[in-house]
Amino acid sequence: MLKDAVILFQGDSVTDAGRSSEDDAELGLGYPRLVSSWLGAAHPDRRLRFLNRGISGNRVKDLRARWQEDCLDLKPDLVTILIGINDCWRRYDRNDPTSKEKFEEDYRFILSETKKHTGAEIILLEPFVLPYPEDRVAWREDLDPKIHVVRKLARQFGARLIPTDGLFAQASAQREPQFWAPDGVHPSPAGHALIARSLLGELAK
Repeated sequence: MLKDAVILFQGDSVTDAGRSSEDDAELGLGYPRLVSSWLGAAHPDRRLRFLNRGISGNRVKDLRARWQEDCLDLKPDLVTILIGINDCWRRYDRNDPTSKEKFEEDYRFILSETKKHTGAEIILLEPFVLPYPEDRVAWREDLDPKIHVVRKLARQFGARLIPTDGLFAQASAQREPQFWAPDGVHPSPAGHALIARSLLGELAK
C-alpha cells in the first residue's frame, strides 16, 4: 500500500456505525475503525489516511447524488463500497422499492465515475441480510438479485469482491444469526469484526 494513501469507506449505516460528520478521525464503532486500527498498527510508516463517508439510511441513488463530493473530490487510493440493504428494506417498510435495473444503473454510474476520475482500487462488499427476525427471510426475493448485480459489476470493473452475504451465512451456521446482527442487518461487534477480518485478508493478498 502506498505511503500517504487515502482509504475511503463508503456505504450506509453499516459503514456509518456512529462516525462523526465533523471529525474525520472519528470513524465510528464499526468495521472501518477496526480496519484502520489494524492497518495503522501494521504500517505506521506509511501514514495512511482513513475516511468514513457512510451515511445511515442511504441507498445507491444517494451515493450517486453525493459521489463527487464524498468520493471523487477526496481523491482516494482505495475505496470500499457496501450498499444495497436499504434499497431492499424500503420495499418492505415504506413500499418504496428499488428495481434491480435502477440499482444496477446507479451503481454502474458511481463505478464508472470512479474509474474515469481516479486511480483508486475498488473493493465491493455484497449487501447482506440474516434470517432474524423471521420476516427478513422474505427479503431474499428482493436482495438476492441485487447481490448478483454487485458480483457482475465487480467482474466488469475489475474490482475486488468481499462475499459478505456468504460470510454471514457461513458464520450463522456456527452461532445463531442474531449474535452476528441483532436485527438481521446491523452487525454486532463480532459481525463488524467478521467484515473487517475479510477486508484485511483481501488487502493482505
